[in-house]
Parts: sequence; C-alpha cells; structure tokens
Amino acid sequence: MLALTGKTRRREPKKLRPRLFSSAAQLVNTGRCRRLRFTTQWPWTDEITRAVDRLNALPIPG
Repeated sequence: MLALTGKTRRREPKKLRPRLFSSAAQLVNTGRCRRLRFTTQWPWTDEITRAVDRLNALPIPG
C-alpha cells in the first residue's frame, strides 16, 4: 500500500489483493538476476511497475 498512489492506494484491500497477485507475469533468470516480466496488455502493469520502482528507490537502512 505504501508504494501505490492515487486511486489504487485508496482501494479496499479485498479488491486490490486479487488484482495485484493475479498479474500476468513471467519470472526470467538472467545470469545472477531474477526479473519479473509483465505483459504489456494487462491493465495493471503500469501501477505495479511504478510501485516496484518506488520500493527499489527507497534507501536501505543500516
């Protein structure tokens, strides 16, 4: 919820959870990295990728 913004953040958790966890994505291994590749036709792709980018931009404490 912290990484989401706008209308997406104000949604009820019961409605938000299935949309986020039933995303059309594929786990891809590239050398040492694992990447989650979302399909471009899925309507929630932009919201999820922006949320993940915001979480990656947070400083790591310690």
